[in-house]
Amino acid sequence: MDRNIRTVDDVLRLLDGLFAPEADRWTAGAATWWDDFYTDRSRPVPFFVAKPDENLVSYLDRSLLAPGRALDLGCGPGRNALHLTSLGFRVDAVDLSPVAIGWAGERAREAGADIRFHCGDIFDLTATELGGPYDLIYDSGCFHHLPPHRRISYLALVEQVLSPGGHLALTCFASGAMGSELPDLAFYRRARLHGGLAYTPESLRWIFSDLTEIELRRMHDEPPESPYFGEPFLWTALFRRGSA
Repeated sequence: MDRNIRTVDDVLRLLDGLFAPEADRWTAGAATWWDDFYTDRSRPVPFFVAKPDENLVSYLDRSLLAPGRALDLGCGPGRNALHLTSLGFRVDAVDLSPVAIGWAGERAREAGADIRFHCGDIFDLTATELGGPYDLIYDSGCFHHLPPHRRISYLALVEQVLSPGGHLALTCFASGAMGSELPDLAFYRRARLHGGLAYTPESLRWIFSDLTEIELRRMHDEPPESPYFGEPFLWTALFRRGSA
């Protein structure tokens, strides 16, 4: 007889277990899936390019962000972490995939960039391990792979490691363009996430309503010759945490 639900974390882990194993993209158990995804570097995956997100470049060009400590969630091959480091940020970059972290480390060594890479589940890494608090949390494509209940964990992480006055910037699937538009409950009934969740501007504003919206727009479509990454099926959002 199992009577092992006592804490919120117990409930979250129980809900994790409602999904079929092949649906997992967010726990340490998904590392193998992501390793397979990143192993063939020649695949025509848009974000394999060594280019920073156009919205991140724009925030910095417009002085909406200033150099400080940054946490790159789901860093993949490290393209945004490298850009932040080149502009004076001290960066911690996290990914589930050892293969992605290895690739990002190669790029960092080639660029002479000092980035602290962490391989693991963002919800299992402690603030001490990460080295925060951070002036910027940057998430390019992590949030939309979380099941609905893990938004609670995500908001708790932001609360834990984002400095007062700091910024959260993210890109995620845009409704009507990419990702599943099923209601939250349907994901549990089907035990699938269907490749990721689509969001509307209203849903993002509601989820991050404890933060102040600075900008929310579609990502610009950047041509192949552009020095920046940009795909219009993504939202870009910049929020600021209130000062203490």
